[in-house]
Amino acid sequence: MPDADELVANALAAVRGTDVRQAERQLDQLMVGTGAADGTSAVDAALLRRLVRALGRLWPRGWQPVDVDRITSRRLDARAARLVREAMAAQRREQVEPIPAWWDDQLRELTAEVRDDGHDVLAAWTAAEGLDRTDALRAAVDTLALVESLPPIAVLRPPPGTTGALTARSAGTTRSGSPMLDRVRALLAKAESTTFPAEAEALTGKAQELIARHSIDEALLAAGSERGDVPGGVRLSTDTPYAGAKALLVQEVAAANRCEAVWSDDLGFATVLGWPADLVAVELLYTSLLVQATAAMLRGRAERRSGSGRRTKVWDESFLNAFALRIGERLRAATEAATDAADQASAATAGAERLLPVLAARGEAVRERLDTLFPGVTRHRLSVRDAEGWSSGTSAADRASLDVGGGRKQPRQVPGRPDRR
Repeated sequence: MPDADELVANALAAVRGTDVRQAERQLDQLMVGTGAADGTSAVDAALLRRLVRALGRLWPRGWQPVDVDRITSRRLDARAARLVREAMAAQRREQVEPIPAWWDDQLRELTAEVRDDGHDVLAAWTAAEGLDRTDALRAAVDTLALVESLPPIAVLRPPPGTTGALTARSAGTTRSGSPMLDRVRALLAKAESTTFPAEAEALTGKAQELIARHSIDEALLAAGSERGDVPGGVRLSTDTPYAGAKALLVQEVAAANRCEAVWSDDLGFATVLGWPADLVAVELLYTSLLVQATAAMLRGRAERRSGSGRRTKVWDESFLNAFALRIGERLRAATEAATDAADQASAATAGAERLLPVLAARGEAVRERLDTLFPGVTRHRLSVRDAEGWSSGTSAADRASLDVGGGRKQPRQVPGRPDRR
């Protein structure tokens, strides 16, 4: 009989092929095991070893725990993602120091418990999922095949065991204990929960104002130091449905906060590059505005003309695209207003360094980072497939307009469409 590692290799090769019967035969061989008394346990151990090795090879290729968890859920299912979390916890025990704090933070957020004992990971996962052995082995092999097939992606932060793993600054984490960020989260949470557009406008506008001021303070503080920092990056999910519209929203929010965004459609995420304070702003605003846009879209469906006959999916996509572009305009205007006010204050302060050259230098550094990590990036042209959805999305974004000055602006009326407020 083949040994356990050979059985796993044969099953994996069969799954990657096109012969379904051969794949089932190899799965039967895994069920039988090596023929020894501990053959079943040996197969489980071989599967885990190979999965752990595959995960270890991903980290230097740009992948992070949250990325692997996201794509496993996307391409397989939540059950497979839970197996990957268990394997990542097992792999964590084998990682070479230094281990950055953000790495362990990600594992904790995924509830991947790093145990010190040598428990049987695959058996424990099988029992927790309520699977029989055949289904468990099939899912484990499919998961392993996926992990081993993942391509290299941009390395945003030094992974464990590499130079700079402990010295790299946080690249956009919404778990910061900053009082200002806590205020922003509270404002955005209220904006998401209210059913009154005027209230959402005021709350989101105030949040953007605080974010812009915080970003400017961070830029001036960094300009006065001698740190050799480079821009970092985060990845934001753009899963279906309406992945393109979500990617557009990421792009608009990123541009308004002096960041660059690149969408990887096949992998289900957008990479945002920028400075730490700006990356935090993009994460917070994107998450909140996606909730607000979805709620506005659902309300917009109810406002559609009866008997319109248009497909809901096309209408929804046009709505969300228009919402993203219009909100992007509002966010950029808010950022520009805050920047102008801060630059005037800087100019009036004796001996103070002017703000705009500092921001220009930081913007150039972000673009250089983009060119380094994504040299072959291309642009995608946006098409409008439903004029009614586009008008409705623009109108919804206008009703949620951002006014950082605190004054109330009248929404721009979309030509040819009644104002149903």
